[in-house]
Amino acid sequence: MPSSIPPFPPRASRSHAAFGPLTFALAVCMTPLVAQTKPAPAPEPPAETVLPEIKVKAAGGKETALTPVSGYRPRRSMTGTKTDTPLSETPQAISVVSREQIEDQASVSLGDVLNYASGVRSNAYGVDSRGDWVRVRGSEPIQFVDGLLQIYGYNNNTRPDPYTLERVEVLRGPSSVLYGQGSTGGVLNLQSKRPQAERQAEVGVQFGSFNRRQVQGDITGAISDDGRWSYRLVGLARKSDTQVDYVQDNRYVFAPSVAWRPSADTSLVILGLWQKDETGSTATFLPWSGTVLPNPNGQIPTSRFVSEPGFDEYTMRQASLGYQFEHRFSDAWTVRQNVRYAANKGSYQTLYPASNFADPLNPYLDPEQRTISRSIWMNKRDGHALVADQSLEGKLSWGAVEQRVLFGVDYLHYTENAASAYGFSPTFDLYAPVYGNFTAPALTPNPAVALSQTGVYLQDQITFASHWSVLLGVRNDHVTNAVEGSPTDRDNATTLRAALMYLTGRGWSPYVSYAESFQPIAGTNFYGQRYRPLRGEQLEVGLKYQSPSGATTLNAAFYDLKEKNRQVNDPVQPLNMLQAGQTKNRGFELEAKTRIGKSFELVANFDHIDLDDQLEAVPANQLSLWGRARFTFAGRTGWSAGLGFRRTAAFQNPAAPEVAATNLLDAMLALDTGNWRFAVNGTNLTDKIHATTILTRGDAWYGPRRNLLTSVTYRF
Repeated sequence: MPSSIPPFPPRASRSHAAFGPLTFALAVCMTPLVAQTKPAPAPEPPAETVLPEIKVKAAGGKETALTPVSGYRPRRSMTGTKTDTPLSETPQAISVVSREQIEDQASVSLGDVLNYASGVRSNAYGVDSRGDWVRVRGSEPIQFVDGLLQIYGYNNNTRPDPYTLERVEVLRGPSSVLYGQGSTGGVLNLQSKRPQAERQAEVGVQFGSFNRRQVQGDITGAISDDGRWSYRLVGLARKSDTQVDYVQDNRYVFAPSVAWRPSADTSLVILGLWQKDETGSTATFLPWSGTVLPNPNGQIPTSRFVSEPGFDEYTMRQASLGYQFEHRFSDAWTVRQNVRYAANKGSYQTLYPASNFADPLNPYLDPEQRTISRSIWMNKRDGHALVADQSLEGKLSWGAVEQRVLFGVDYLHYTENAASAYGFSPTFDLYAPVYGNFTAPALTPNPAVALSQTGVYLQDQITFASHWSVLLGVRNDHVTNAVEGSPTDRDNATTLRAALMYLTGRGWSPYVSYAESFQPIAGTNFYGQRYRPLRGEQLEVGLKYQSPSGATTLNAAFYDLKEKNRQVNDPVQPLNMLQAGQTKNRGFELEAKTRIGKSFELVANFDHIDLDDQLEAVPANQLSLWGRARFTFAGRTGWSAGLGFRRTAAFQNPAAPEVAATNLLDAMLALDTGNWRFAVNGTNLTDKIHATTILTRGDAWYGPRRNLLTSVTYRF
C-alpha cells in the first residue's frame, strides 16, 4: 500500500528556496555587464537596494487513500479495490467516516463511529461490552484493520479504540474476491493512524458520565533530518464505570509505528499495538416482562447487574506487530506486502438469566414475578493469527483502453486453545438482588482449533472510450478447518465479481455490480459442532455523484442479497450461534455529504431493508442527520457546534414483542483557541430508555442511556 507520507519534492524545488534569491541578485548585478560593449568608467557606489521578499509555499500533499484528510468527505479509498481509486469511480457502495467526524462526534466505540454511516445499524445489542455488534445490510460484517483480518472467533478480541484510528470505511455487500474472509454484509476496514513527516502532537483528558476518566496522547514527526524516517506514538489509559452496576470499562492502549521512505518509490510502515480491556457483562439478557412488557413490580432498572461482583469479568488482551511494504518499479508496476501477527487472549465468566429462555412469556419462578434462575458460563481463549497479503499492481495502456491489473495472494493461519465451563445457579431476585449464591464450575479444556486459508485473486479495472469502466475479479480459496479429535474439513471455493460503470464527466456515475462471498468460520458451536462456510451473492444497482469542487457527494444503491449458512442466534442457548439455510434480503440506501461555504458540514442517510423471516430482524427504515457549523461568538473565532438526529422505525422478531420506534438526539459544542480545544458532547440527550433488540428466544436489550463527555486537548 502507498505510504501516507507525501513524496519528496523534486530536487529543483528543494533548492529553490535557498538559491532563488541569490540567482535573482546575481542576474540583476550581471545584466549591465552583459549589455556593455566597451569598458565603462567606474560607477558610483550604488545606493542600497532592498529586493522584494520572495515567499515559497510548498504544494500540499496530494490526497491518497491513506493520507489524512480535512473535513468529512475523503475522496479516495483502497477498501473497494485494493488500489488507490476515487470513491466516485468505485462501482460498489462505500461509506467513509473521517478522523475529523470521529473527533467532532467524540465517538467512544466503533458503534458510535458508525452512528451516521449509511447502510449500518450500529450498537445493535445496545450496551454490550463484549463487542460492537454492527450490522450492515442486515448482516454482521467482517472487521479488518489496515486491510488485514482483525477478529478471530469469539471472546478473545479487544474492541478497537476510535482514538487510534485515522478513519473507518464500510464496504457494503459481498467482497470475497479481494478479502476472502467476507460476509454478505461487507467489510469494515479500520485505518490506523500512521507516521507523518510533519511534527504534530497532542495530549488530552476526558471526563464523562458513569465516572469516565481518560488520558490520551498522540505524537508524530520525522526522526531523521531528511524526513526519510518518521514515527508515531498513540496511547490512552481509561478508568470508567458503565450504566450497569458493578461493571467497569477500563482500557490501556499503546500503538507505536515507524515509517521509512528511502525514496519516493519505496516505503515501509511498521505498526504495533498492545491493548488490554478490563470490563464485565453489560449484556444482561433481561426477560421481556419488566423491560418491554408490564410487570407488577415495575420496570427493571437499566443498571441492573445479574452476574456476580468479584467473579464476573470480560478481560481481553491483544498484542500485534506487522508491516506494510510498497515498492514502485516504474510508473506502471507496484508491489505491496501487508503482514501482521497477533496474539489474543480472553477471559469471560458471567452469570445470566436462564428461565426466560425456557418460557419467554412466563420467565419468573414465583407468582410475584420477581425471581429467575441463572446460568453460569466460563470461557478462556488463547488465539494466535498470522495474516499476510501480497499483491502486484500493473497499469497498462492500449490506445483508448487503460487497464489496472491486480494479482494477489493472501494467507491466514489461526490457532486457538480454550477451556470452558457451564453451570446453574438457583433463584435470583431481579428487583432486590442478593449476590453470592452460586458455585463456580470447573473448567474443561476444549478441542484445539486450527484454521488456514490461502486465497489467490485477480482483478482488472478497465476504462475505455473515456466514459466506460469495467471491473472484473475472480478468486479461489482453499480452507482447512481442523478441530482436535475430529477429521479435518477442507473447502475449496471460487468467487466472482463484475461491475460496469458509466462516467458521465459531469459528476454522475451510474453502475451495476455483481459480487460473491465465501467466509470460513473457525471453531465449533456450543454443542461441539463445526461451522460450515458462509456463502453469499449480491446484485447491486447504484448512482454516485461528486460535484466538481468535491464539496458534495451523493450515493444511492439498490441491492438484492442471498446467503447460505448464515449464523443466527440459538433459540434455547444465548451463548451459541446456529446456522440457517438459504436466506435473502433486499434494500435501498441513500447517502449525502456536503460542505456549505467554509463553515458547515452535513451528513444525511436513509436506509430501507426487507429481511428474510429466518434472519434476526432489524429496522426496516433508518434515518440519520448530522450537521456541524463553525462560527464566531462574542468576537471570538474557533467556535463549532454540532447537532445530530437518529431515527429507527419499529420492528419485530417472530413471536416477540415489538421494538418501538426510537428518536435520539446528539449534540456537540467546541472551542478551538490557540493550542487548546475544549469540547462537550452528548448522545441520547433526552435520556430516552429504549430497547435496541428484542429476541424471539426471550431476552431484551437496553440501548445506551444519556452520555455526556467533556474533553480538553492541548496541541503543540
